[in-house]
Amino acid sequence: MKPIILILSAIVTGWLYFTNAFEKKAESNLNQKDFDYNFNVKDLEGRSLAFKEYKDKVVFLNLWATWCGPCRYEMPGIQKLFNSVDSNKIVFVMLSLDREGDLVKVASYAKNNAFTFPVFMSSGNLTSQLNVPSIPTTFIIDRKGKIVLQHIGSTNYDTDKYRKLLTDLSKD
Repeated sequence: MKPIILILSAIVTGWLYFTNAFEKKAESNLNQKDFDYNFNVKDLEGRSLAFKEYKDKVVFLNLWATWCGPCRYEMPGIQKLFNSVDSNKIVFVMLSLDREGDLVKVASYAKNNAFTFPVFMSSGNLTSQLNVPSIPTTFIIDRKGKIVLQHIGSTNYDTDKYRKLLTDLSKD
């Protein structure tokens, strides 16, 4: 009888952890805070890029991973949003948090799903602002470097609300 109770306890504990892991709220609300551009990313060819290159631009930054179900769920909507806005005025950064050695896996995932938005991986340490409680997490940053939106969890970004927000932020 004891092994059954132990197994059931382990299952319940795992289920509670999994169901709550994607619903944690951020430890601090970063909306209207200055974004810390002091980190590097690398593209899917392995080239490093200083994130500060995106200062003075509107940035849609999404933290995700290939193993994250909620991340995979929202990506088609992000692709549609990317297709519907001016990517010359709005920078999309889909930042995979997969392990560094998984670059080929991440590139294959993007290619197999016909994602055309820019996909990156971390290159070294990320800023503490990106130590989020769960993924997916999305930041929209205005040209002044303020975090306009921080959304933790999966959502549908293929909406007029997000198109309008990004378009309004990118107006000259």
